[in-house]
Amino acid sequence: MASTITEKILANASHQKEVSPGDYVVADVSYVMAHDSTGPLAIESFYKIADKVFDKDRVIIVFDHFFPAPTIAGATMHQKSRKFVLEQSLSGFYTNGVCHQILAEKYISPGDVMVGADSHSCTEGALGAFTTGLGSTDIGGVMATGKCWFKVPESLKFNLTGSTRKGVYTKDVILSIVGDVGAAGALYKACEFTGDYVKNASVASRLTLCNMAIEMGGKNGIIEADQKTLDFLNGRTGKIFRSDPDADYEDEYEVDVEDVEPQVALPPVVDNVETVSAVEGKPIDQAFLGTCTNGRLEDIEVAARIVKGKKIARNVRFIVSPASEDIYFAAFNNGYLQDLVKAGATICNPSCGVCVGRHEGVLCEGEVCVSSQNRNFSGRMGSPEAEIILASPATVAASALAGKIADPRDCL
Repeated sequence: MASTITEKILANASHQKEVSPGDYVVADVSYVMAHDSTGPLAIESFYKIADKVFDKDRVIIVFDHFFPAPTIAGATMHQKSRKFVLEQSLSGFYTNGVCHQILAEKYISPGDVMVGADSHSCTEGALGAFTTGLGSTDIGGVMATGKCWFKVPESLKFNLTGSTRKGVYTKDVILSIVGDVGAAGALYKACEFTGDYVKNASVASRLTLCNMAIEMGGKNGIIEADQKTLDFLNGRTGKIFRSDPDADYEDEYEVDVEDVEPQVALPPVVDNVETVSAVEGKPIDQAFLGTCTNGRLEDIEVAARIVKGKKIARNVRFIVSPASEDIYFAAFNNGYLQDLVKAGATICNPSCGVCVGRHEGVLCEGEVCVSSQNRNFSGRMGSPEAEIILASPATVAASALAGKIADPRDCL
């Protein structure tokens, strides 16, 4: 039977020859992750059924949502997770990056099955793995057993062809797709990204595509591993699976990326997508560059290139948070952070704090933020009366200079 890459990985992990959409399987899990916000509840669930984790090297704890702790409550949650790390002798404990970037840089290999207590755990599927988010209670069970049940999802194929025009980036492409498919258009589907655009894309850009699969309701995002993947893995090995040419997909989408213009998603939902030109000139109070969607080196580079030698608008706060320590150092060594600071940006530690409104850039009533993140729900970054506009890193940087939503093509 012809199978998709997702079906092959789940069959392999559940020790079956093949599986079909709708089947229920119990799969071996390669890695399980929780962060500082979801970890404490997962730990409570774990201790109800076990005393020791299934593998101290495969249970990962990352402090990224509110680190360093901005409140007493946050510090208390950190204390609980730190105690768990020590009691279980976990080797994977990090405070220097966004969880999904840490997993991509240090753990995930093709063919892996990873579950994380965060909905954007679909990100790491860009490395040819099955990765998905679970609730904290289920994560506690996986910490104990190293296994998880799944209903094998139907697959959707997104065939991306062509080359983007000047000023258009992968974030624009995926926003366009989310706008077309809708927030529930891929509900519990495996979102497989293919085509020459994907093959030519960097690993960082592939991570952006898979990151936003959940914004269409997807169970996972996935891209077949290739030489670029292996180069990124820097010696890590895995088992590469490829979809059969005659595999069945519930639906297939053809996207010519040359037709895509710079995009924005307007509040309060991610699929409320418009072209930048439709809202150009809307005043902003804050611009944010970072997150598991767009906090990578290529994102910081384009922003630095746009603002270099210039000054951001006086009425704007421009916040930049690299996705990991490695990216932070690379951006510093290349002079990107210096260019951003000279332009008036504030550089934060690698974290998720701004994106989720926990600290470092909380919005008040009536404020507008243009951000490279993946969600713009009311209240996500602070006040429910604030507005969040999603955009590419280039659009974010151009808007920071202008003090209003700006087309990045005018700055490049």
